[in-house]
Amino acid sequence: MAFYPSPQQEALRKEIRTLAEEKVAPRAADIDRSGEYPWDIQKLLASQGLLGYAIPEEYGGSAADLLSCCIVGEELARVCATTSLIFVVQKLAVYPIVIAGSHETKQKYLPAAASGEQLAAFCLTERESGSDAGATKTIARRDGDGYTINGQKCFITNGGLAKVHSVFCMTDPEKGYRGISAFCAGEDGITTGKIEDKMGLRGAQVAELYFEDCRVPEENRLGEEGAGFVTAMKTLDNSRPLVGAQALGIAQGALECAVEWARERQAFGKPIGTLQGVGFMLADMATEVEASRLLVYRAAAMADEKDPGLSIISAMSKMKASDTAMRVTTDAVQVMGGYGYMRDNPVERMMRDAKVTQIYEGTNQVQRLVISRAMLKG
Repeated sequence: MAFYPSPQQEALRKEIRTLAEEKVAPRAADIDRSGEYPWDIQKLLASQGLLGYAIPEEYGGSAADLLSCCIVGEELARVCATTSLIFVVQKLAVYPIVIAGSHETKQKYLPAAASGEQLAAFCLTERESGSDAGATKTIARRDGDGYTINGQKCFITNGGLAKVHSVFCMTDPEKGYRGISAFCAGEDGITTGKIEDKMGLRGAQVAELYFEDCRVPEENRLGEEGAGFVTAMKTLDNSRPLVGAQALGIAQGALECAVEWARERQAFGKPIGTLQGVGFMLADMATEVEASRLLVYRAAAMADEKDPGLSIISAMSKMKASDTAMRVTTDAVQVMGGYGYMRDNPVERMMRDAKVTQIYEGTNQVQRLVISRAMLKG
């Protein structure tokens, strides 16, 4: 049960918080309003070595543990969820290569991803295959000494920007999810379709991708044929606490805004935070944030220790933290009243950004399925 940050990790938190407040926070509103990918922020994270944080040292990364990654993701999301997503998605997208790629594939793709020279994308979701991965329609067919991929993916973060793609395809459609295989693909044979116009995370580019005779050599297969679903689930088990940390950071940022407002805003001759209706809201918000933090950190520590019970706690951490983020940001808007509803107030942005954390990396309804099924299996 030892999942508290070490002194080194608390020093990391302080360092990332300073970076976030000085360099990222001043850009957050502009990123949201423009809806343009913030290349300056991407370069900032790359210059700090953060885009290679979870990549092994031999391939140019830092080999950071998941708890450290969660602290980074949390602190970035506290001021700008889009910036946090740049960090989160780079780890998510390269993780299948880290855990299942050949040495040659790792050497070819990971150093450029670690330096931030190349962005990466995790390509699993399709229009008719979101929560149901077994309904994947994208096909990878044997073709000489490699494979040819044809199909379409949607809602791909970094779609159209990424140079490295972890792609999940059917190699044997008759086997359902047991027929899914994973591949690492570059750019050839991949074109960008619709770029989505989103409620939140406005600065992140999310797009459709079309795979048209996308040729990959056999050594770019990640693991054995038919092992793609397992690779995807291992990746998600490891990344869900990080999404939980992102949600946690959004909630923490909104809570701090609400508390500062409740100290300063006067009503009936005193600060509104002293009114029981508001004070109780703040107490509930703070308690939920702290409970979520403990669950996220526990899941991260279990991942670092390769605990076999990770799946259920990972699902719990993502579900709890994202539900908390939605509730806390909504309540922060309520505490701030009409001011909180205005576009020039950060809690309005945080409320919109929080919503997707209940959806991606597996909807919270899917997380509840994962949890309940694990419970029933005993």
